[in-house]
Amino acid sequence: MCRWLAYSGSPVLLEELLLKPKYSLIDQSLHSHLGAETTNGDGFGIGWYGVGDTPGIYRSIEPAWNDRNLHELARHISSPVVFAHIRASTGTAVQQTNCHPFRHGRWLWMHNGAIRDFQRVKRDLRLAIDPDLYAEIEGSTDSETFFYLALTMGLEEDPPKAVQEAVGFIEETGRRHGVEHPIQMTVATTGGENVWAFRYSSEGESRSLFFSTDVRALKELYPDDARLQGLGDESRLIVSEPLGDLAGAWNAVPEASWGVVQPGQDEIHPFTPTPVTKPVA
Repeated sequence: MCRWLAYSGSPVLLEELLLKPKYSLIDQSLHSHLGAETTNGDGFGIGWYGVGDTPGIYRSIEPAWNDRNLHELARHISSPVVFAHIRASTGTAVQQTNCHPFRHGRWLWMHNGAIRDFQRVKRDLRLAIDPDLYAEIEGSTDSETFFYLALTMGLEEDPPKAVQEAVGFIEETGRRHGVEHPIQMTVATTGGENVWAFRYSSEGESRSLFFSTDVRALKELYPDDARLQGLGDESRLIVSEPLGDLAGAWNAVPEASWGVVQPGQDEIHPFTPTPVTKPVA
């Protein structure tokens, strides 16, 4: 399917996240160890927060390993919040508008997984999207439809509630159409401050997801590791699969969970879809 990472913390050059790690996203685009496919070559995207009221995005249909502009940008862009995604299509076209992350105002969204039998449920799902948001949909993916369903259900006000309601609606719609396991997902979303991540699947066997250990603890374990010294204590990574093999650096996100990276204490909670017959648009 796909691989992604979300970073929040002290400003960091994109190349430190995308290019330099042993198992960087560039490496994973060719040699994923935990993904459904080894190769994720159907485009990529990055999103970051800097100047301006909205995040910047760069998306391309080139494989991540083959895009010289990505390497150039990564050496010159620094940001405190970064999303990056490498795509393996589940059937929709390879085009820029289908590459993650997706953007609405200050919000970014990326997804690994699938709404199963999307063509069977697509009409019902899209008709439930707020008409004022519907016109913003540019691509044909299930992931973008999922994003706009969550926005319809209040993502900007309460992300966990909105995503749980969106998943509840997707599951109800899928099962009404005879889909046994309607959704498989790991999702990240942010408005530029807190970062939320979700791991869930209807069958209870979700794609891999990890979060990095508290930087203060890692600095105590590895006081001579130069890679850690430039990171602030609030820095945190959430990844589809670890970027390196440093012992104690990575922790699996539990099945059916959501978490938030925020100033102070990060949190992790159970994820429970909320049955919704139809969103209030």
